[in-house]
Amino acid sequence: MKSVLIANRGEIAVRIARTCREMGIQTVAVYSDTDKNALHVREADAAYALGGQTASESYLIQDRIIAAAKETGAEGIHPGYGFLSENAGFAKKVADSDLIWIGPPAAAIDAMGSKTQARALMIKAGVPVVPGTEGALNNAKEAAEFAKRAGYPVLLKAAAGGGGKGMRVVRSDGELEAALSAAQREATASFGDGAVYVEKYLEQPRHIEVQIFADSNGNAIYLGERECSLQRRHQKIIEESPSAVVTPEVRAQMGETAVMAAKACGYVNAGTCEFLLDNTGKFYFLEMNTRLQVEHPVTELVTGLDLVRLQIEVARGNRLPLEQKDITWRGHAIEVRVYAEDVLGGFLPSTGKLSVWKPPHGPALREDTGMYEGAEISRFYDPMISKLVAYGENRTAAIERMRRALREYHIAGLATNIAFCNFIMEQPLFERAEFDTGSVERVFAPAYKSFVEGADGLPDWFAAVIALANHSYNVHDVPESQISQVSRWKAVGRASALNGRSR
Repeated sequence: MKSVLIANRGEIAVRIARTCREMGIQTVAVYSDTDKNALHVREADAAYALGGQTASESYLIQDRIIAAAKETGAEGIHPGYGFLSENAGFAKKVADSDLIWIGPPAAAIDAMGSKTQARALMIKAGVPVVPGTEGALNNAKEAAEFAKRAGYPVLLKAAAGGGGKGMRVVRSDGELEAALSAAQREATASFGDGAVYVEKYLEQPRHIEVQIFADSNGNAIYLGERECSLQRRHQKIIEESPSAVVTPEVRAQMGETAVMAAKACGYVNAGTCEFLLDNTGKFYFLEMNTRLQVEHPVTELVTGLDLVRLQIEVARGNRLPLEQKDITWRGHAIEVRVYAEDVLGGFLPSTGKLSVWKPPHGPALREDTGMYEGAEISRFYDPMISKLVAYGENRTAAIERMRRALREYHIAGLATNIAFCNFIMEQPLFERAEFDTGSVERVFAPAYKSFVEGADGLPDWFAAVIALANHSYNVHDVPESQISQVSRWKAVGRASALNGRSR
């Protein structure tokens, strides 16, 4: 395999291209009209125009992507995450076109990529799962009947995807029909499949996922867990590995369960089993993501492995180069997803140009991005700017490094969540790892709003700090004198230093 087409965009396409370059593999980028000037297009050895503006007009058109691979001479296709990465039909088309699919076989995607089938497989294997429907819903009445048995709240979920897309929490019958329609529309737009099922919504659990890897020779291993509880709109914003609350015993139980799931469906390549963990240490299987995860860098940092390289080697038919006994975990890694979004406006996406983009640097920092200064954040795609990852010898060291990095991260031209994530890093609850899947919207966001609103009536220099913190200004609208006065604060500085308002 000397050439790979990357059927994706943004930071994941850039990240895949870099490993390919290290391995001496040529890369082909694909792009929509919206992305003609994107970094992933610039980074690839060749690029193919798909046309269209939206994902449904470009990255989700299977035949066009396969044609691109054929016309450019690519021998393999890496789907990244999202888009067609968990589409069994596309995986089969790739294989049938004599191209190498860098992912699990279509049958495994069909078995585990469908959340409903994965649940059924786990139930058969005796693994505890969150109560839910066995198949996709035909109408809101079916969801209402389940809710009557299980009790509200319930969670509508896309059967074919992840990443928080196609999900809605429903707390009463009156909300069901509209929520189901919205979830189906979002699932169709994101994954090309509008199937949605319903399960009981558990209040205040932790979201823990286990990275697994399997080869075509029957070998399967787990690479530890990731703590993914800090979410808004069911989409993660801060992840870390290892989890501060998972004991070695629970880690082994979760890992062995995930490996069992992989072997049960003939799984090959990278995958992730997601679990809900309660405060007693009991866990419930949620779903399996049959792809590389957004947050895979934290696993790479604590294991020392390149997961994309492993994906390519396994796709070539090679055996995994290590066994379970060879896996060791060292230190702690935390990832912050830097989004263009208005935190105070309900985390709504922010669009526009990155008129200033100054990411942090220094020891044990990693940033995966598809952006550059002057790049546009479009309304057509996910507004993630980058993934900032800090590594330390322990959790405390990783937190301190991330705080420093976020203080040095400077963006202008649109709103971002940098200051908010820094605010979370400063909170005692975060330091003590006392949070759950609802903590961002229930605790941290309201506290942050109060903190920012508390700046009213303070000196101009402090108002400038808040403006800089939220990055919602145009850089030319803030006097140079004010920026220079507060340059040491950057993305709000240590929140505890600002009159203790974060407390």
